[in-house]
Amino acid sequence: MENTAKKRWVSLYVENDVGVLAKISGLFSGKSYNLCSLTVGETEDPTVSRMTISLYGDDKTFEQIIKQLNRSVEVIKVLDFTDLSIHKKEILYIKLHSLRRDEMEDVFRSASVFGVTITDYERSSLILECVKTESENDDVLRYYKKHFLSRMEAVRGGSVAIESVSRSDR
Repeated sequence: MENTAKKRWVSLYVENDVGVLAKISGLFSGKSYNLCSLTVGETEDPTVSRMTISLYGDDKTFEQIIKQLNRSVEVIKVLDFTDLSIHKKEILYIKLHSLRRDEMEDVFRSASVFGVTITDYERSSLILECVKTESENDDVLRYYKKHFLSRMEAVRGGSVAIESVSRSDR
């Protein structure tokens, strides 16, 4: 088994109960994993939540984590998405402020090119909403940082993922 750190994706179905998030994240910190992102949301069943977790780690330690997760009473199901065909998206909000009129026009044009939505705006400020893959959001963020770093605020949510229904990569 190769022991090289790589990006991992795991999805968990867990009991929707107080303390479950702390317990699950504690398993990762106990193995000295730094989570890249963690999202949690209720499923179609209000008693069950789904966690999507991304992190970097080696095969051996990741295998141990999966075994520990499977032994946890609160965990209903563990899905290792690392090498599966999945759909995943992340949300990114970018707030730009103190923009001149020509800069506002540039942002409206660039938002159209990037395929992002302007969800709120006034005379010299606006908010962009990007629901894209992590790497696509990286590109969007890089562009706006290059031009507006001192006048921007960015907030990223973790990715959510679901297995593909077809075998093609998405």
